[in-house]
Amino acid sequence: MGRGRVQLRRIENKISRQVTFSKRRSGLLKKANEISVLCDADVALIVFSTKGKLFEYSSDSSSMDTILERYENYSYAERHQLPINDPHLQSQGRWSMECPKLMSRIEVLQRTIRNLGGEEIDPMSLRELQQLEQQIDTALKRVRSRKNQLFHESISDLQKKVRSFVQ
Repeated sequence: MGRGRVQLRRIENKISRQVTFSKRRSGLLKKANEISVLCDADVALIVFSTKGKLFEYSSDSSSMDTILERYENYSYAERHQLPINDPHLQSQGRWSMECPKLMSRIEVLQRTIRNLGGEEIDPMSLRELQQLEQQIDTALKRVRSRKNQLFHESISDLQKKVRSFVQ
């Protein structure tokens, strides 16, 4: 005997809602993987949590961009009622979608810069914060190393000048 039907409405209890999200998200990712493997389909799945955390799946780790590009070209063709296999459309669709992709990339890079500056870190998970801390530690080591190198070079130059004046 199976479970009863679940009434689809927002779960009011925050903890229950988070637990349900986590379980259903993993089930959804599992189903996406299954349809990809069983049917040899290209699958891309994007889920954002209420805190803005990104969860994504693509049937091939490098194919998320490829699948999204295909989707953009297809939806562009449908919006403009063009045949999908038109080579001109593929070229035009590629260029018309390049700007939003670049804008999105700029936004991600700007967010990364803000995160490195200690801003907008509230929605980040513990793992993301640990990665950020490691990146900052690595950057700090590089900065200190370069600073020490410049100090040594400066001291060496000053010592040479002192020797030249003494002689």
